[in-house]
Amino acid sequence: MRQAQTLYEKGFITYHRTDSVNLSQLALIDAKKFIIENLGQNYWAGFFRKYKTKNRAQEAHEAIRPTFAKNSPETLQNKLDKNQLKLYELIWSRTIASQMNQAIFNSIMADIKARNYTFRANGQTLKFDGFLKIYPIKFEEKKLPDLEKNQLLELIKLTPFQHFTKPPARYSEASLIKALEDNEIGRPSTYAAIISTIQGRNYVIKNETKQFQPTEIGTMVNNLLVEHFPKIVDIGFTAQLEKDLDKIASGEEKWIPIIKNFYDPFEENLKKKEKEIAKKEVVVEKTDKICPDCGSPIIIRFGRFGKFYACSGFPKCKHTEPLEKEMLNIKCPQCQKGDLVTKKTRKGKIFYACNQYPNCEFALWDKPTGEKCQECDSLLMQNKKGQTKCSNKECDYDKKRK
Repeated sequence: MRQAQTLYEKGFITYHRTDSVNLSQLALIDAKKFIIENLGQNYWAGFFRKYKTKNRAQEAHEAIRPTFAKNSPETLQNKLDKNQLKLYELIWSRTIASQMNQAIFNSIMADIKARNYTFRANGQTLKFDGFLKIYPIKFEEKKLPDLEKNQLLELIKLTPFQHFTKPPARYSEASLIKALEDNEIGRPSTYAAIISTIQGRNYVIKNETKQFQPTEIGTMVNNLLVEHFPKIVDIGFTAQLEKDLDKIASGEEKWIPIIKNFYDPFEENLKKKEKEIAKKEVVVEKTDKICPDCGSPIIIRFGRFGKFYACSGFPKCKHTEPLEKEMLNIKCPQCQKGDLVTKKTRKGKIFYACNQYPNCEFALWDKPTGEKCQECDSLLMQNKKGQTKCSNKECDYDKKRK
């Protein structure tokens, strides 16, 4: 949204806080002119393609588009930075492609009989690239050999292949936004805030493949909401409320009855659950530890960034302690007093540091192996690719860990 704001302020795109898909007549004519002059008459669709938004109230602004079709990404390379150019290219190419001719593929299917079995082979080749010339998408061309009906074929090889069903992939930023769109939850102007909030509150962290993985606190909050507020967190309810708000915006409905029907039962249930949940200890584990300040038992509570030790006498006693970290059995090379332990940043990223912090600030992003570098005697560490390197940035030691 920040990059889009900059493009808008520089005058390269139209207003960006909209989910309208409607293009103005001026934009349609401009796109047609660019396509015919630069690509040829056969690349234009031959008519103006017009798209409509389900919710008319969202059409206060037209679709996000380039202000002028002639401002191709190539012409703006010296005026925009890397990220701005990427976003502009996406906006420009989708706008122009929406007014272009279809891509045409030749497809062929062959059925091959072997005794009582039939094997099918499919092939396709690109005949005319159409809109793909501007907005390329992944496709695979597969050519089949020339075949004739009832032709006798020679069996060269049979390759058995077993397929196992895989669980659905975790959400990435892009796939989560796609799911929100499909379920009509939120608006383009709120997607960035949603993605930011679930990470800022540590409900999810990104794993090695940049996919969202729920944290303990995220799972706990989710289970709590599903148990006590099933209607509020229901996708159908949220989508319907969005539609009701759109009807209010378009003047089809009055806002007071809709808000009243939602808020009155919600307020009543909220007050009820506030008392019920407050009486329970939410995800609390008992320990054998004793509070050094007041002598009360120490328990394990859940915080924003995971579990921690806390006095059971809270709020009278506010004593807290961090949980014991994973010990690596490696002495800190800097202070020689502490041991290296596994820690997490507030965003859930793992790093390795001395347990004598803040007296010792030694820390590494890659996991130390415990071995010493043959060149400079610094700690060796292993990255996520399995490669071993020296923790001393000035040392050239580097080898592949087997």
